[in-house]
Amino acid sequence: MKRFGQVIRVKSETFDEYVKYHADVWPDILKMISECNIRNYSIYHKDGFLFAYMEYHGENFDADMAKMAADPMTQKWWDIMMPMQEPLETRAEGEWWADMDEVFHTD
Repeated sequence: MKRFGQVIRVKSETFDEYVKYHADVWPDILKMISECNIRNYSIYHKDGFLFAYMEYHGENFDADMAKMAADPMTQKWWDIMMPMQEPLETRAEGEWWADMDEVFHTD
């Protein structure tokens, strides 16, 4: 299992809509997240930043992420979510949500 932390900004004028969508995530989106071996997925908000935490339990992260990206329902979801978000300028090439480095963990 690999843990991921990611960060992005949410536009203040769309925050309430973003929260509304995430209070009732489409079943097909939740199914795809599970099929792509993501577990324990959470999104938090503070001062215009969204922090996501997830655990990947698969064998091929790149293949699972490609599967998710190719899914038509996921594409529709992203078409709604992406205009509400503002990626960090310091993100790596190809990232939308910026990956974070784990500094500490304990079980």
